[in-house]
Amino acid sequence: MKILLISDDEKSYLWDHFDAEPFKGIELIISAGDLEAEYLSYIVTVIKAPLFYVTGNHDTAYAKKPPEGCDSIDDKLVKYKNLRILGLGGSKRYNEKELQYSEKQMKKRISKLHYSLWRNKGFDILVTHSAAYGLGDGKDLCHEGFQCFNDLLDKYSPKYYIHGHQHLTYGRQERIIRYKDTTIINAHGYHILEY
Repeated sequence: MKILLISDDEKSYLWDHFDAEPFKGIELIISAGDLEAEYLSYIVTVIKAPLFYVTGNHDTAYAKKPPEGCDSIDDKLVKYKNLRILGLGGSKRYNEKELQYSEKQMKKRISKLHYSLWRNKGFDILVTHSAAYGLGDGKDLCHEGFQCFNDLLDKYSPKYYIHGHQHLTYGRQERIIRYKDTTIINAHGYHILEY
């Protein structure tokens, strides 16, 4: 299955100069946050595949005007073509704005998913906005990752972990890293995953 991953940076290649050829065969689109609602609505229209998203720390406008034709997977475990996908949006709390969470608050969000995780025997793909602690995150509080995401990876060993938030343009960032049995992909801009 070909999955288009997007986050944080609205690429003019997709937005202004769209060429359908490189995106033939895309069966699913996943947004890891911090993209305009109009951008997501546009992409789901031109690529014609379902689009699942989590919110980034700058997506407060989604509350009043969510992306049209797209499905939020925040705080949900969804199934798509036998793939179990878990979504957790937001970032580490660094000021008093919305869509920011302390480590304790994020753990509480995860604990509410316990029954769903048990019933579905885990998940195949984890989608978050922030990275896990020490796994593609940043040194500043805003971009520091969540330790509870590491705990999810350790307990469930998903095949893939998709995140955004830490832009690849921030310095020495790698798009793809391995952690035990999980491939971690930073979705900054866009990336095509062959699942």
